[in-house]
Amino acid sequence: MNTREMKRILVTGAVGQIGSELTLELRRKYGADNVVATGRKTPPSEALKNSGPFYFIDVNQRESIVEVVKKHDIDTIYHMAAILSVVGEQNPQLAWHVNMDGLYMVLEVAREFNMARVIVPSSIAAFGPETPRDRTPNDTILKPRTMYGVTKVAGELLGDYYFRKYGLDCRGLRYPGIISHETLPGGGTTDYAVAIYYEAVKQQRYACFVREDTRLPMMYMPDCIKATIDLAEAEPGKLKHHCDFNVGAMSFSAGELAASIRKHIPGFTCTYQPDFRQQIADSWPMSLDDTAAREEWGWKPAYDLEAMTRDMLDVLGRRHREGGL
Repeated sequence: MNTREMKRILVTGAVGQIGSELTLELRRKYGADNVVATGRKTPPSEALKNSGPFYFIDVNQRESIVEVVKKHDIDTIYHMAAILSVVGEQNPQLAWHVNMDGLYMVLEVAREFNMARVIVPSSIAAFGPETPRDRTPNDTILKPRTMYGVTKVAGELLGDYYFRKYGLDCRGLRYPGIISHETLPGGGTTDYAVAIYYEAVKQQRYACFVREDTRLPMMYMPDCIKATIDLAEAEPGKLKHHCDFNVGAMSFSAGELAASIRKHIPGFTCTYQPDFRQQIADSWPMSLDDTAAREEWGWKPAYDLEAMTRDMLDVLGRRHREGGL
């Protein structure tokens, strides 16, 4: 197995919710010129656009990847490009094309160029209604009901295959819902847990598209970025799993989320108007057992619901007062 250190990093999907903040943190850690951001859209922030190299690429076009890999002597890829659950159900063919064909292309390029490492995130969407929903085990039934989930299960298996077959060091973690004050989410079932903060600050009200009692695993973006990089930097010999780590931080219902906001904004009101996304949420875990991640690479989150809510409302409130929300 290849155990070389990461030195020159490429991030696909660098304009997305996670990719944009991950890229900035990687640049702080490894140096701006050593982290190449790529995507199909113009970077939304000046910080991302101006802090280091950026290229427009299509992960389904081999030559567009290879050109950047050769130019910057890339040895590590964080493959963040993906179509998420809601958009994936609206266009399942596109979800397969981007999530599976794109992943295959990235893995093939990494194999051909003998790269040190590929980080391939998965998601709690890999689970389905047959999976135990309370403290969902790391190794359990994977029978998702969305195309996004299907591609995540297949992606975990494909990454593990490249590890066993070619010695390519593929690693991945199953993201819960990710909450951030920097970049809006891009079509996922857990988007309500981000939008609720923005609307609480702007309007002091929110119409939630899942039931009040809907409980899902969530994670604040700083913990998400830390988990991703910590796994990428973990000692290879300590890993028994590779592309399928559960990572937990907190679990709460939509009602509990609204109540945490109301402690800071007493006039905030939340109504519940479940739509088609409720069925997706009901097929996902309520909480995760992340023992494997804690034991194999020392995972430990820093934020709970109350700490996250304080920080989200502080940042968004300040931005709103300055006219930037």
